[in-house]
Amino acid sequence: MVASMEQFMTNGRSLLLAYDQGLEHGPTDFNQQNCDPAYIVEIARKGGFNGLILQKGIAEKYYDGSVPLIIKLNGKTNIFKGEPVSRQICSVEEALSLGAKAVGYTIYLGSEHEALMFQEFGRIHHEAHRLDLPVIAWIYPRGAYVKDDTAPEIVAYAARAGLEIGADAVKIKYTGNPDTFRWAVKNAGKVKVYMSGGPKAPTEEDFLRQVQGAVSAGAVGLAVGRNVWQSDDPLGVAKKLRDIVIENKKYV
Repeated sequence: MVASMEQFMTNGRSLLLAYDQGLEHGPTDFNQQNCDPAYIVEIARKGGFNGLILQKGIAEKYYDGSVPLIIKLNGKTNIFKGEPVSRQICSVEEALSLGAKAVGYTIYLGSEHEALMFQEFGRIHHEAHRLDLPVIAWIYPRGAYVKDDTAPEIVAYAARAGLEIGADAVKIKYTGNPDTFRWAVKNAGKVKVYMSGGPKAPTEEDFLRQVQGAVSAGAVGLAVGRNVWQSDDPLGVAKKLRDIVIENKKYV
């Protein structure tokens, strides 16, 4: 049974606000305002996001139920520089008790530890579907054998891996080109594809162009963090993203 992602959709499209960067990158992503999780929850609510992605500690202390919650079940810091591996730190049952409507899990495709993450994902997938929770796979090719993680063939491999392991949705990087990204979406089959927002783009226009390209190539939407809450006008950016993703308007 495929758990439904429809609760995160408007007009068949989806806009998720991600705030798991505090564990992944440390406070270097934050300023005096956006280091406060309550500020991010407010952006998610006022910005009309379809879902909010949090680690369990933020969820249990700040989540207010105003936006559908996705709990990230695994995580790591960027202090250790060896082959990447991200292990489970929250159970499916705990995520459900915190109000989660879906769970997420990162797999570093190409890492020497990928088998470990595949195994853990398989168990999580089984538990989540038993509880009727959809599972979103963050699939990021990374490690000594990955030279370019946005190369079209690598991104397409990530998308296909999401289909093969049973993900209900997959979060992948943008190739930089709608034509090559379309091939990645094709390889994902019935899995819903989200473009990863990534680090703050050089300009807002650059980022909007990437989002428009991904959506035109068949992505259901975007899972974005820093390009919204690092902005001086996060609600303004959110409005433009909703116009592109949900309303299918052309901005650039």
